[in-house]
Amino acid sequence: MNVLIVRLSAMGDVIHALPLAANLARAGHRVAWAVEKPFAPLLAGNPSVAAVVEVQTRRWRSRPWRSAAYSEIGSARAALRDFEPQTVLDPQANEKSWAVAQLVRAPRVVLDDRSVRPNWTRRFSALRVHPPDASRHVTDRVLALLSPLGVAAVDAAPDARYLLAGEHREADAFLARLPRPFALYHPGAGWANKSWGEERFAALTERVRDRRGIAPVVSWGPGDEARAEALSSRLAALSIPALDFRGLARVIAAASFFAAGDTGPLHLADALGVPTVALFGPTDPVRNGPYRRNGVEFSSSLRCAPCNDRYREIKPCLAQTSPEDVARAVFARFPAA
Repeated sequence: MNVLIVRLSAMGDVIHALPLAANLARAGHRVAWAVEKPFAPLLAGNPSVAAVVEVQTRRWRSRPWRSAAYSEIGSARAALRDFEPQTVLDPQANEKSWAVAQLVRAPRVVLDDRSVRPNWTRRFSALRVHPPDASRHVTDRVLALLSPLGVAAVDAAPDARYLLAGEHREADAFLARLPRPFALYHPGAGWANKSWGEERFAALTERVRDRRGIAPVVSWGPGDEARAEALSSRLAALSIPALDFRGLARVIAAASFFAAGDTGPLHLADALGVPTVALFGPTDPVRNGPYRRNGVEFSSSLRCAPCNDRYREIKPCLAQTSPEDVARAVFARFPAA
């Protein structure tokens, strides 16, 4: 069967849905994936995905009258129909994914996850799948979409190691400059209140460097430039250069661990099998944390957490996590050689 997955964004959500494609391919199905253009390279080279179809829903919605939008929509429709999907699996289940699913003539099976806010488009589907209450992590909940197709969830953990195939000149050149061992510290996040703060990261890195001799390297993504520059300057540490997903994966894979809040690169590190230091505040690590839990994890004990609300500043749920506590956990997880 030809199966189209519609998980458009963002980085962490695409990574959480990787096992959906892996298990479909293992069972003999052909898989195509519709994804926003910035995240399409994250799927390039994935052996479980036969076709990656780029969409640009934000651009299409902001400039619907432009001829370019009509042309891009037409190209996406043609690519999707050339694949001839017989079923659409939609773990995103919102207006954007519904609109993309309308570009093909195939029944839409939607993840009706009642643990997140409802969406009216779920009523317009061939089948609404309710994940079992026992499935706490978002990846396990997404895998509930396999059940109507009779596919077993054999591979549950996200695996992005296909990004490491081949050479990457820019990443390899940067790695050649780095001291060993090194750890990556990622101070930015999509929400300001998912960021732990450069001061806390600096205090943690200094303790780890002094006690374990693990050199700090600063990781960043689009929108994180100011935080990364502040941390890098404070530590006199290198920041990774601007890299594509393959290059970023290559650098992450060489690190002793990856420390960050709830952000896409943290989940990429986990999908590469790299230990993580996960710092959670407004979101729930049980649902959204690194799937392998191959490292240390901190979350808030405040009654208001997790709130899943977005704010413009760091809130007490993350601020209460001290660098001293995180350092002790890191020392326990990574004993001295």
